Amino acid sequence: MRLSRLSRTVLASLTGVILAVMYLPLAVVFVNSFSTSQSLTWPPPGFTLEWWGRAFRSAGALEAILTSVQIALAATAISLVLGTLISLALQRYRFFGRDAVSLLVILPIALPGIITGIALNNAFRTILGVQLSILTVIVAHATFCIVTVFNNVIARLRRLGTSLEEASADLGAGAWTTFRLVTFPQLRSALLAGGLLAFALSFDEIIVTTFTAGAGVTTLPIFILNNLFRPNQAPVVSVIAVVLVLGSIIPIYFAQRIAGADGMRSRGTER
Repeated sequence: MRLSRLSRTVLASLTGVILAVMYLPLAVVFVNSFSTSQSLTWPPPGFTLEWWGRAFRSAGALEAILTSVQIALAATAISLVLGTLISLALQRYRFFGRDAVSLLVILPIALPGIITGIALNNAFRTILGVQLSILTVIVAHATFCIVTVFNNVIARLRRLGTSLEEASADLGAGAWTTFRLVTFPQLRSALLAGGLLAFALSFDEIIVTTFTAGAGVTTLPIFILNNLFRPNQAPVVSVIAVVLVLGSIIPIYFAQRIAGADGMRSRGTER
């Protein structure tokens, strides 16, 4: 489709405005992390590395980062296992209620976080009688991280078809051998991309975490929220916010690169 010069100019201008609205606030946070001011003022009166040094000497901040990484890694591991199994079941087998199960698997990521948090809090404390802890946060995060793995794996399974698996079965290989030697090698990049997205999703989650974290469990987003309005903590919070942004962007970037590389290979194979 060819566009006129006016149409291209209008679209480019709208794109620029939208990107500016989305990313200029992030740039302000980044610049404020080097500001000499002890409050979030603009423009910064000067620049310093003091807040970065103070942030990385903060025991509370380092503990929050470690807690977020532990929760994200555990939730990602659970999501990889369960998301892969669900994808195989829904794509490779026909059974009553398959579409309903698929909807239920995807639904947690579409629900408002506060609804999911309240529901899980009630389930853990009232129905199951489980004390809130880091384990309940991991389970809560896994409920929506599964979706990213599920979407990546089931999309790959649809593209692969079943011819290689059927050939493996015809040659006498069992279900586990076929999965290990045929299916899994073709799913590795999809699993990696899904795992990276799941990690990023868990790492910066705050709403569900607030309802499912026990006393003493402080993730990085909760640490930022708790310290945002404390005196003289704004620049340190800006530093931690930059770390949180990087911790979310980097996995998403690599996941996108992996997905793009897979798409190029798929088009090359089809030709």
